[in-house]
Amino acid sequence: MNKCLQRRGFTLVELLVVIAIIGVLVGLLLPAVQAAREAARRMSCSNNFKQIGLAIHNYHSAYNQLPTHGTGTNPLLTAEKTANGPWDHHRSSNMGNRMRLSMLVGITPFIEQQAIWEQISNPMGTTYPAMGPTPDVLAYGPWATEIPGFRCPSDPGFGLPALGRTNYAACVGDSFSTHPHGPWNSYRTQRTGEEGSRISSRGFFKTLDKTRFRDCLDGLANTIAAGEIATDLGDDDKRTVNWRDNSNKSPTWGQVRNNPSRCKSKVQADRPQFWDPIHTVDVNASQGRGFKWADYQPTYTSCMTILPPNREVCGPYNSAGVTLVSTMSSRHQGGVHVLMGDGAVKFITDSIEAGDETARQISNGYRDGHQSPYGLWGSLGTRAAKEVISEEF
Repeated sequence: MNKCLQRRGFTLVELLVVIAIIGVLVGLLLPAVQAAREAARRMSCSNNFKQIGLAIHNYHSAYNQLPTHGTGTNPLLTAEKTANGPWDHHRSSNMGNRMRLSMLVGITPFIEQQAIWEQISNPMGTTYPAMGPTPDVLAYGPWATEIPGFRCPSDPGFGLPALGRTNYAACVGDSFSTHPHGPWNSYRTQRTGEEGSRISSRGFFKTLDKTRFRDCLDGLANTIAAGEIATDLGDDDKRTVNWRDNSNKSPTWGQVRNNPSRCKSKVQADRPQFWDPIHTVDVNASQGRGFKWADYQPTYTSCMTILPPNREVCGPYNSAGVTLVSTMSSRHQGGVHVLMGDGAVKFITDSIEAGDETARQISNGYRDGHQSPYGLWGSLGTRAAKEVISEEF
């Protein structure tokens, strides 16, 4: 037999060389593939936000106001007590939601979630009242439902201890001091002339109070309506869980009010996205960022333009996530999506000019309409401070 006609196989060395070449090619292509996937997820996230913006505008067209952030029912109250504001909002109840519903609940019929809205508003054959129990009741189906339009595809958060998660939060301005109170000084005493509410509830949404487009004197295109937030993964991420030390009663409300970046020193030096383990992160496991899409409290569905994007969340040790400096955050590289009042979606980088992060909180010590101390970032979060935004962002 002619040896020239014999078929010769690959040697072991040749196979190893081919495998090595394939490995190198895969290594070169994998980052590009991952970048393409993230770009697609980021575009999907932006589209979700655009749908939320459209829903807000359709809601305003139907009801001549924005969906209220902090609304609902409280049948346990007498008419006299109801006139003075929500009562025991932090207590769980199956008989009413204690005025804790977020603006996301109101827009469900406008984002093709009519079925969820019907369950909430017309609970036929259930033991729950119309508009449901408080948003922390796990057994209530709608509150535990993950709505795809409220989730960013880049965020891997899933399951308990969260209920239905959300990555989109209402912007309430550049002050956290009276967020849970809205137009009330406390849950028992109404403000005189609501002056305090006007001074510190300066965002596109006012908690426990209605707002309209006409209230946005800075212009819809210059005011952030909502921002993106990353949900908590249980890893002590500074952006998704509030640091506090209950045993030492730190930080106090006054410390955070006087310096919103008070918790910055508790972040790891070599891992600046996480709280330092030598400090106490003493938080209830269910109080992670974005854990309850139906709950208006700042931990879950509110954001502020105080600290720049992807900075730490910080609040008093005894606030239970109700009083909290809660900025925007995301799983995207380098910034966050924001929804402007006119429905446009923009990507804001972490390096946006944010003024003095240690500036004392806007509160009763400031006059109504005082310019935000938090630079361009604070200006974008306020609706009627008459700041001129002359640069592209």
